[in-house]
Amino acid sequence: MLDATLGNLAREGVGTSAAPERLARPCRADAEAAVRTLIRWAGDDPAREGLRQTPARVVRAYEEWFAGYAQDPNRMLQTTFGEVGGYDDLVMLRDIPLESTCEHHMAPICGRVHIAYQPDAKVVGISKLARLVDAYGRRLQIQERLTAELADALDYSLKPRGVAVVVEAEHACMTSRGVRKHAAKLVTRAFRGVYADATPRREVLDLLRRNDG
Repeated sequence: MLDATLGNLAREGVGTSAAPERLARPCRADAEAAVRTLIRWAGDDPAREGLRQTPARVVRAYEEWFAGYAQDPNRMLQTTFGEVGGYDDLVMLRDIPLESTCEHHMAPICGRVHIAYQPDAKVVGISKLARLVDAYGRRLQIQERLTAELADALDYSLKPRGVAVVVEAEHACMTSRGVRKHAAKLVTRAFRGVYADATPRREVLDLLRRNDG
């Protein structure tokens, strides 16, 4: 029943990437051949000594960089804890490292994520929040969608009183090419439940600013 429910949610786009239909995955040899083609296109010789093993290394790196496609974010949040001693105030995990890849230029996105929620009857282990960031981050992404996905997954799985997600990241597609504006960071936010109201939202943002100082 749980698998069927999660499958339906995935098709509806709840707490999941709005990914296209699953296509047949190329074999490793095809992936390595594609890297060799890109090396030739860049103007170098993939057969020379320094580049001979590069296609295999790139494919192995892709397995790490895009490991999120093999992970189910909703399932990560299934293990929760109800014995919280009546605690019902803010839970915040700050400065979760973010490593992602821009889907427009396949350039790195690096930054940090702050997650806060106000529990109702259950909490989740804090390591799961970091794993959730990796599950959505290690995919081809845009930061706006990533921010919403994190908030929606927590809102759906934990049923908290409120969720707040703030993402700050630097995009190499902007710093290493195009306008080349170094140190510029994109900030995105998503608020659910009680944090959609101005006063609780301000409390969360004030706490983030105070700790940054």
